[in-house]
Amino acid sequence: MQYIDQGSAISTKSVSGRKLQKKNSLFYQQSILENQEFTQRYEKNIDELKIFKDDHQLQPYKQHFSIRNARFFEQLEQIVKVESSLKDFAKGYEKYGFVVSESGILYKEWAPGAKEVYLTGDFNNWDKTQYSLTSDTFGNWEIFLPRNEDGTYVIAHGSRVKTYIKNAKDEYVYRIPAWIRATWQNEENKMFDGVFYNPENRYEFKHGRPGKPKSLKIYEVHIGMAGIEPRVHTFKEFTQQVLPRVVKLGYNVIQIMAIQEHAYYGSFGYHVTNFFAVSSRFGSPDDLKELIDTAHQYGIHVLMDLVHSHASSNVQDGINQWDGTDYHYFHAGTKGNHDLWDSKVFDYSKWEVMRFLLSNLSWWINEYQFDGFRFDGITSMLYVHHGNGQGYTGGLHEYFNEQADLDSLVYLMLANDLIHEINPDAITIAEEVSGYPSLCRTIKEGGIGFDYRMAMAVPDKWIKLLKEIKDDDWDMEDITNTLTNRRHLENCICYAECHDQALVGDKTLSMWLFDKEIYTQMSTLTPETLVTFRGMALHKMIRLITFALGGEGYLTFMGNEFGHPEWIDFPREGNGWSYHHATRRWDLADNQTLRFSKLLQFDIEMLNLESKYPWLPDGQQWVTEKHNDMKVIIFERGSLLFVFNFHPSQSYEHFKVGTKFNGDHFIVLDTDDVRFGGHSRVSPSYDKPFTLVREGWQGRPNHIQIYLPNRCAIVFKSIE
Repeated sequence: MQYIDQGSAISTKSVSGRKLQKKNSLFYQQSILENQEFTQRYEKNIDELKIFKDDHQLQPYKQHFSIRNARFFEQLEQIVKVESSLKDFAKGYEKYGFVVSESGILYKEWAPGAKEVYLTGDFNNWDKTQYSLTSDTFGNWEIFLPRNEDGTYVIAHGSRVKTYIKNAKDEYVYRIPAWIRATWQNEENKMFDGVFYNPENRYEFKHGRPGKPKSLKIYEVHIGMAGIEPRVHTFKEFTQQVLPRVVKLGYNVIQIMAIQEHAYYGSFGYHVTNFFAVSSRFGSPDDLKELIDTAHQYGIHVLMDLVHSHASSNVQDGINQWDGTDYHYFHAGTKGNHDLWDSKVFDYSKWEVMRFLLSNLSWWINEYQFDGFRFDGITSMLYVHHGNGQGYTGGLHEYFNEQADLDSLVYLMLANDLIHEINPDAITIAEEVSGYPSLCRTIKEGGIGFDYRMAMAVPDKWIKLLKEIKDDDWDMEDITNTLTNRRHLENCICYAECHDQALVGDKTLSMWLFDKEIYTQMSTLTPETLVTFRGMALHKMIRLITFALGGEGYLTFMGNEFGHPEWIDFPREGNGWSYHHATRRWDLADNQTLRFSKLLQFDIEMLNLESKYPWLPDGQQWVTEKHNDMKVIIFERGSLLFVFNFHPSQSYEHFKVGTKFNGDHFIVLDTDDVRFGGHSRVSPSYDKPFTLVREGWQGRPNHIQIYLPNRCAIVFKSIE
């Protein structure tokens, strides 16, 4: 295969395939990266990369890894030479934006296309040209405002600020500072202003970061819709009302959406306008710090849902055309447009774009104590076509070709390297749908450096089954293969549904299962119907088999743990600006006379079981049976034996189950328990041992015999 090196915007820093061949498979013979610190962190001999030893099928694609890694080391070496270290390079917020010192305020922007730049705001009654910035040859503009004679700063805390620019088109325009730390939306005209955030008493963190969890159980949240009332909710309300729920449930990570400021609320936070600013709808920066600090007090890690894959095309409120050019932070022309998302695509080869984005990572980790990131839209970054209109079958030739975006790949490597250098226990998760191999291997091993990837095929499978296929036709082998189809040694976060599945145009799993009866038949005081029996049973079974078999971490979106009804729809013109579907009905889960409370109790017990008998960190899992006619799936994971009967009507008596374990078995979880809205058909056996028979069955050395009701899952623990 011929691999094409796309080159770099800094052409003198690119490495061609021809040069690589002359280096005898070493990325560098002599460089500053040869010192001991770097040789411990990186493996620069392509033939020694562990990824090729673990997967021999990657051997024919060494050229891709050679060019990709060489570009990474070339870029890293340049950064170290110029900026001393990657961490120093990623502290751009100490040089750009508003930098406050004892002597005054330095304001600095990178705007090579601008012809004049001024600073204005409340502090000077919006005089457009009173404070003029000066530029250097690199397109950096700055001004220093010394303290007033009385010791106060020229700009008071909370003042609204903007830059006034004569841009590349000779137009005079207002812009929000690109590195702004806070914003404010005018409720009258809905426009945003920058806010100079410099409180006299900054929030002081009281609690250290928790140790890195072995089992990742993630509760995905959106602050604005985290309450019952039809309005935007706040950080403080979440801290006081929702965090205790997360603790009670047993999740040890919260993943917060929509933190970076976004002018359009309905974008779910994915069209970012101000990358360093906390979304002002939810409260102040200090309110967010208090939330994170409180989560750490509970032992809960906090991840940010980060958007570096694209940026809002909003010119008035964002960084698009900030200096009047379309190629300031982004690619020029059509290459800089993400047509599917109506957004802008970063040019990751530019020095100051790398500084901006890497500093953004460092800012959220150091200033707010985030424990890591879930990177959104990674597939869009990996390929020059952004994944649009592409299908992936898993063939390696689909990934390692001229369609790979080397600049983006190098940026992602730098980002992961930086994050784990700042905090070795940090967690990075890639939302990536194509299955790019090596994404979740360390850089030293030959990977991109993510810790986990989202198992995005799993929720799509459940929705497809519920929407299109009758229960009698569910394919047990297909379900099992979907849950276990992941690359060896690349960890996955599995989930039955997240926010994606419930966005307007689709529905939650519970809505697909219960349909209209979710409004009329969810009371435990009314007789159970065939629909509610099926819905209660499958909702629990789907979550359990996903959690138990689908990956090395587990995630749910807030409310899905108790079968939150309906869908998610933010206020917009099409729904009359209604908040009705942008809330969480905690009252449904808290009402003990509703079936929602039973689903919630099951979630608590399911997570407690993994805490007691951890299986997520255990990479070994053995699928014993996937019988399509009987609709039975049996597997071992960790120290537990899982038995699922998806048959709509058939139960099995004296059912033989193969097992590798050597002692009598006891039931440790039963989805049919009456506490979980079931019928407790196996409850007489809860405290009784299932005697081990040392006779092989289903390819296992031993077996037990059980009663297995229809639409029921039972988990066993061997007492040895």
